[in-house]
Amino acid sequence: MELKKNPKANVGRNSSLYFAIGLALMLFLTNYAINYKTYDKAEIDIGQLNMDEIDEEEIPITEQIQTPPPPPPPPAAPEVIEIVEDEVEIEETVIESTEADQETEIVEVEEVEVEEVEEDIDVPFSVIENVPIFPGCEKGSNTAKRDCMSKKISQFVNKKFNTELASDLGLSGRQRINVIFKIDKTGAVTGIRARAPHPGLEKEAKRVIGLLPKMKPGKQRGKPVNVPYSLPIIFQVQD
Repeated sequence: MELKKNPKANVGRNSSLYFAIGLALMLFLTNYAINYKTYDKAEIDIGQLNMDEIDEEEIPITEQIQTPPPPPPPPAAPEVIEIVEDEVEIEETVIESTEADQETEIVEVEEVEVEEVEEDIDVPFSVIENVPIFPGCEKGSNTAKRDCMSKKISQFVNKKFNTELASDLGLSGRQRINVIFKIDKTGAVTGIRARAPHPGLEKEAKRVIGLLPKMKPGKQRGKPVNVPYSLPIIFQVQD
């Protein structure tokens, strides 16, 4: 004879459900135990507030000073309207017409001569078409005449300049004098200016440049013009 089990008496029937419930309960207890915090009990003195002192505090009374409003502006003076009677006669100005009619005589105008005004034009020495000609530099091309003039002026200045003047003035070492002058339309030397470490050297430089001989003037487009010329004078003072 076989024994039959009652299906209600089977213990392992809901084992998976019990396992899930038990696992959830254990997770809850573990989380609660980790996050559980404890604090030390200590007495905290928050002090006492005396309300009587607040009631007795005196609030100073401030007086509000009112600024008086500015006085109103004085009333504007009434405009004086002067009534002028329209009795003055005004003379009307009549403008005559300038248009010519058939009766107007036509006067023939003679030829007007226009005089050419010569202007003082300065043309630099380096770009002038025909350079000024120093005595003895008449031959050769324009470039040869330019080089000859520069050489002749340098030789003339070296010969005439008093180099001992610097020692007499108490100067020593290398001295430089910058001289600027013009060769005008007549070939004469004008407008001499000099700059040097000492006024005595400037005076000597002007004196020497003033001794330059008269030259043939430079020409630009066939007309005489002023030609500026710059000359540095450099010499060494012997100690």
